[in-house]
Amino acid sequence: MSKALQTSIDKNSGYCFGVEFAIQMAEDEMATGEPLYCLGDIVHNAMEVERLAKKGLKIIDRAQLEELSDCKVLIRAHGEPPETYALALKNNIELVDASCPVVLKLQNRVKNSFDDVESKGGQIIIYGQQGHAEVIGLTGQTNGKAIVVTTEEDLDHIDFSKPVSFYSQTTKSTKGFYKMKSLIEERIQAQKGSVESFDANDSICRQVSNREPQLQKFSHQNDVIIFVSGKKSSNGKALYGVCKLENDRSYFVENEKEIESDWFKAGDRVGICGATSTPMWLMKQVEEYINSL
Repeated sequence: MSKALQTSIDKNSGYCFGVEFAIQMAEDEMATGEPLYCLGDIVHNAMEVERLAKKGLKIIDRAQLEELSDCKVLIRAHGEPPETYALALKNNIELVDASCPVVLKLQNRVKNSFDDVESKGGQIIIYGQQGHAEVIGLTGQTNGKAIVVTTEEDLDHIDFSKPVSFYSQTTKSTKGFYKMKSLIEERIQAQKGSVESFDANDSICRQVSNREPQLQKFSHQNDVIIFVSGKKSSNGKALYGVCKLENDRSYFVENEKEIESDWFKAGDRVGICGATSTPMWLMKQVEEYINSL
């Protein structure tokens, strides 16, 4: 290329507090030399999981947890349902609890809300990704009775004649939450239900939602956006969507190996950004690769 690419990394991208805290806890525990297990991927980023695995972090699933005893298991930032704590007590497992404080607060709100609405025949609705670790932890506060909605079709599972308490997974898009909220209100009115019995709670983490306007601005400032994130990251998909809406030349990559040189033109300003689960070292690696083109 005749004119060099100009690269910059979005200073607001990278780990949120919850993820940073969980990874620091894992590294501190591993420094003692004792074996450490982690229930599920510590972060939805394969590169970071691989780095920590080399340091000795062993990823396990729920079935494997049931077979373990007398050991240490890390609870990641997404949080866990009550039965995980009960199992740990039964099997003499020491839990290293790195649940994000924002998630723990939400779990508590959902539990209190569930205890209240169940006595009135109401329902807890969670806007989130079915099967996502955080959502499993949240539905666990309702004995599995919460209804998880991801798309408009999922609203068919709700009885709109009964009271509804609505919450969101902390990493979902704010725009998506408010769209779902208005759809629920429409359905309640259409079925002559009481809008007063609808309690909507915007429980999206502000560290996540504040990134949307920051990324909109960043996407405008650059010709090309390289969004770095693990493919499993719910937050990554939402934030990439923000970039793509603002800048059509936005590309989602897991690492530098997925970058194609024909995405760039001479003299392009290339912005590199990522999800709340994307480590800064990985974005720097991507920047170095682009600068080598």
